[in-house]
Amino acid sequence: MSLHHLLAEADAARLLATWPQEPEVLERGTTALDQVVTAESLWEHVRLGCVPADEVRVVRGDVPSITAAAFSTNGRTEGPRLVGLYENGYTIRLGNLQRVMVPLARISRGIQEETGYSNYVHAFLTPPGCQGLRHHWDQQMAVIVQLAGVKRWQLWGPVVESPMREVGESWRVWRPEFIPEWEAKGPDLEVDLRPGQALTVPRGWVHNPFVPDGVEEGSVHLTFAIRERTPYWLAEQLVAGALTGDAAFRRIIPPPSLEGVELPARLAEARGRLVEYLEGLDVAALADQVAAASRTHVEYTT
Repeated sequence: MSLHHLLAEADAARLLATWPQEPEVLERGTTALDQVVTAESLWEHVRLGCVPADEVRVVRGDVPSITAAAFSTNGRTEGPRLVGLYENGYTIRLGNLQRVMVPLARISRGIQEETGYSNYVHAFLTPPGCQGLRHHWDQQMAVIVQLAGVKRWQLWGPVVESPMREVGESWRVWRPEFIPEWEAKGPDLEVDLRPGQALTVPRGWVHNPFVPDGVEEGSVHLTFAIRERTPYWLAEQLVAGALTGDAAFRRIIPPPSLEGVELPARLAEARGRLVEYLEGLDVAALADQVAAASRTHVEYTT
């Protein structure tokens, strides 16, 4: 089981059996993850510029994000410049570490093999008393693993039910009154996450993470973003074979048929053919193929 790299054995088993619907702080202690990834090893990636510039983000809650030109030359990350930005209060996000760190690649692949869920790993390094990303929500569940320092997480219940892909993204449906309303109400959960602990954040839950004032040590945490499969994804797998299985789906529709009175008839024709195609599928035979896809497709739109 690869989830036990992130969580205690019992919590990893429980997560698989009852996928979390609400945030929870879990005592993970020291796991196999701590043997291969540490706060210092991540800092070494920063100082040596090991993560590609297009996977690095530098953010500070009270100012606009800056471009990669501030920490790279000709597309190459410059570690000393990143360190300088950190010293000026910026959070450094190292993205998709499963692509550049072999131990995290193995863990990421293992998680997908046991859950069927594609996933990725980001690291966040935040200076003392500072904040990177502010209030937002994500389109997938996250397991936050604290490696060093303290990160305070304020969380609120979802604004959008089951946000997915472009549906219900924070920036698409954002309203100026969100933050004042949340702050007036107060968070549904507030935790100070420390080394040896993990936090599960179900998709859609609003979170506002920062290092509290008075904390002298910077925070380092890993975010394992786990892209759950949905009935829509299953529908995509059902339809996927239509393109190769029936030449009728590949035939040209003349321009005049894409407007006016012809279009409803064309839509009805395509719907009927699709229903006929789906009804003819042997779903039992297809199941093995879909199960394999869930465990091997490492990139897809959330």
